[in-house]
Amino acid sequence: MKRLTCCLAWMFLLIGAVAAQDKEVKLKIVQTSDIHGNFYPHDFILQREAAGSLARVHAFVQKARETYKDNLILLDNGDILQGQPTAYYYNYIDTVSLHVTADMLNFMGYDAANMGNHDVETGRAVFDRWAGDCRAPVLGANIIDTATGEPHFRPYKVLERDGVKIAVLGMITPAIPVWLSENLWRGLRFDDMEETARKWMKIIREKERPDIVIGMFHAGQDALLMGGKYRENASLDVARNVPGFDIVLMGHDHARECKKVQNVAGDSVLVMDPASNGIVVSDIDITVTLRNGKVTDKQIDGVLTETAPYGISGEFMKRFSPQYATIQDFVSKRIGRFTKTVSTRPAYFGSSAFIDLIHTLQLDISGAEISLAAPLSYDTQIKEGDIYVYDMFNLYKYENMLYTMKLSGKEVHDALEMSYDLWTNRMTSPDDHILLLRDQPREGAADRAAFKNFSFNFDSAAGIIYTVDVTKPCGSKVTILSMADGTPFHMDKMYTVALNSYRGNGGGELLTKGAGISQDELKERIISSTDKDLRYYLMQYIEQKKVIEPRALGQWKFIPEEWAVPASKRDYEFLFGTNRN
Repeated sequence: MKRLTCCLAWMFLLIGAVAAQDKEVKLKIVQTSDIHGNFYPHDFILQREAAGSLARVHAFVQKARETYKDNLILLDNGDILQGQPTAYYYNYIDTVSLHVTADMLNFMGYDAANMGNHDVETGRAVFDRWAGDCRAPVLGANIIDTATGEPHFRPYKVLERDGVKIAVLGMITPAIPVWLSENLWRGLRFDDMEETARKWMKIIREKERPDIVIGMFHAGQDALLMGGKYRENASLDVARNVPGFDIVLMGHDHARECKKVQNVAGDSVLVMDPASNGIVVSDIDITVTLRNGKVTDKQIDGVLTETAPYGISGEFMKRFSPQYATIQDFVSKRIGRFTKTVSTRPAYFGSSAFIDLIHTLQLDISGAEISLAAPLSYDTQIKEGDIYVYDMFNLYKYENMLYTMKLSGKEVHDALEMSYDLWTNRMTSPDDHILLLRDQPREGAADRAAFKNFSFNFDSAAGIIYTVDVTKPCGSKVTILSMADGTPFHMDKMYTVALNSYRGNGGGELLTKGAGISQDELKERIISSTDKDLRYYLMQYIEQKKVIEPRALGQWKFIPEEWAVPASKRDYEFLFGTNRN
C-alpha cells in the first residue's frame, strides 16, 4: 500500500509538472509595402527585368512556410494599386474581371492589407472594388465615412495562431486631401493617426485582450504638418506616444528602417519599413512563452530580408501567366514617334526637352497662360523613335488629373521661390554644389537618391521668362522678366495656370506654404479639372500629333552663369556620371 501510495503521489506530481510546463510558440510576421504594381519580375515600363516583385516575395514566403506553416502571418501595407501598368490595366481598362491585385493577394495567402495614399488615388470605384475582391480584410481605422462617422474599412483584424492572439490595427497618413482631388475620396475623411490609435488601442485591449498588437501604418517616421492641419508621417509618434504596440510597421516613404524605440510607458517597440517594390521584406520572428494559456514572455526580433536570393516563384508565374500576356499586349501598342531622346537628367540644371514637353502638352490641353511641372521620376528617359503605351508611364508616373487654376503673378513667383529652395543650394563660392544634396543618400530611397528633397516637388514654369539666382536666399532667387511672348508679367494680375492635381490640392506645399494660399481656399481657385488622368490625355495628344519633336523652350536659366554652368557640370557627373543625355 505504501508503494502504491508513493507511486500515485509521483504520478500526480508528474501530471502537475507537465500541466505547469511552459509552451513555446514561434511566429513569423512578413510585411510588404509600396509594391506599386511590381507584381512580376519584369518592368513593363522599361521593358527589362525588375528587382523585387510579388513573384520573389512569394518564393521567400513559401520557403518560410516550410518551417512556420500557418504561424506565418503575411501583411501588406498599402500603395499596391498604382505604379506598373499591371495595376493600371485592372484599375481602369478591365473593370469586370477579378482585380489581379486581389487575385494575387488571395493566392499568396495575405492575412490583411492596408490602404495607402496611392490606393486612394485610384478613386472609390477602384479601391472599393479591389477591397471587395480581397479575401483578407483591407484595413483603415482612420478612413471615416462622413455619413455614419464609422470607419469605411475594418479598423483592425484579430488573428489567432497556436493559442496566441495577434491584433493588427491599420491606418493611413491623413494628408490625403493635400494631394488628391476630393472626387476620388468623396464621402470620406482622414482622421489624425495618434488620436485614432488611442481610441482603437483602448477598444482592442478591452474587447480582444490580444497577446501582441501590431500597428500597420501607411506613413513614414519623419513627422510634419501639411496644409496646416494634417500630421503626415506620424508612425514614430504613434509608436512612442501610444502605449500597447509591440510592433509598428511603416510604409509610404520608400526608406528602409529597422530599429527598436522606447514608448512613453518604457516598453520597447520594433519599428520596420521595407521601402518599396518587394526588394526587401520586413521579416519578424516572435517567440511567445505560454503557461496555462497566459503569456509569460515574448521575444520580438526583426530584420530586413532581401528577396532576390529566394528566386522567382514558378508557381506564381504559372498561375498569373495569362494576365502577364494581357499586360504585355496592352503596353506594346504603338502611339506615335519622338524625333529625339528625352531624359529627366538635364531638367535639374535648366530648361529641358523632357519637362518642357509636359509643359507644352499641359498648356495645349488646358489653354492656360502658365504651366507648372516637375520631374515625377528621378532618373528616366524616353528614346528617340516609336513611342508605345509603356513609354507613357515613363513620361508621366502618377495618375494625376490636370487642373487649371487662377493664381496671381505673385503667387506663381512665390511657389517657384519655394520650389527652387527645395531644389538648389545657395552657392557662396564657385566651388559649391548647385543642387541641394544629402550628405548620404538614404538607403532604399532610389526615387530620391542624393537629393535632400523629392524631385517631384521641383516645379519649373513655362509661359514665362525668368532667371534663378543660385547665390540668393529663398525669396530672392526667382526674377520673372516677362511672359513667354514678351508682354509684361504683373505680380498683381490673375493668371490661368495649368498644373497637376497633386500640386493643385496642396501637394508639396508650394501653393500653401510657398504661395500663401490656405488649404481651404485652394478649391475655390480651381477653374477646371480633367475627368481622366493626365497620362490618358498625353497619350491622346501624342496619338493625334503622330510625330512629336521634343525641344527645350529655353524660358528659364540659372544665374550667374559663370558659377552655374561649371557647377551644373560637376553635379551632373556627381549624380549620373559623365554620360550626358
